[in-house]
Amino acid sequence: MIDIHSHILPGIDDGAKTMTESLAMAQAAVKQGIHTMIATPHHQNGRYINEKQNILTYVAQLNERLQEAKIPLTVLTGQETRVNIDMINELESGVIATLNDTKYVFVEFPSAEVPRYAEKMLFDIQVAGYSPIIVHPERNRQIAEHPSILFDFVQKGSLTQITAASLVGKFGKNIQKLTHLLVDYNLTHFIASDAHNTSTRGFVMQEAIKILKNKHGNDTFYMFMENAQLLIDGQHVNSHEPEQIEKKRKIFGLF
Repeated sequence: MIDIHSHILPGIDDGAKTMTESLAMAQAAVKQGIHTMIATPHHQNGRYINEKQNILTYVAQLNERLQEAKIPLTVLTGQETRVNIDMINELESGVIATLNDTKYVFVEFPSAEVPRYAEKMLFDIQVAGYSPIIVHPERNRQIAEHPSILFDFVQKGSLTQITAASLVGKFGKNIQKLTHLLVDYNLTHFIASDAHNTSTRGFVMQEAIKILKNKHGNDTFYMFMENAQLLIDGQHVNSHEPEQIEKKRKIFGLF
């Protein structure tokens, strides 16, 4: 299994604090059946600045330690960048790390809102030759209240990634319900752990993919698994025509 979103690099954001913790996360990932993982430290989120060149160094150091410890996990370079007006400049200047040096780039929204300029930024990212992937949209309050926002983004070419913990209910029943609706309405294309540690924010990928298969079927399960491989290979990922979530489907009682 491939996990495209994790905070396994030590001491650079709110993920693993030490190399020991990173190795513990790696062991936990392997037990979940993960053999390849993209390290995606936070960037430009108001707390952390992690530029591509530094991430490359940290990833190389971690892979060396993994080999020494004989842990069968390969870590690739990525980044979780909070949407901001300098994204195009940072992509072109090599500050932003795409996922495994492909055209795919993570875009994070603030938890409470979707910035007004987000639509234009997602469009500009595509014009510049990249494919934006909106991370954990199910945990964004404005999208929860108005899922048509996400529909518009996906219809216009953006991809999205849901969190395994959201699918299994670790963030509460409302977020869990919305996550399943995003799958049902073809508004998401990847599932990943977004793991930060081995306790409060672990991987739960095995549990999530079991639920994904049982509730949404084998075709959806295999699409998500294949998309992770296609992503790291820089290939075009699978998607279906997005649909509007029916307003009668009251998730939060807010629409």
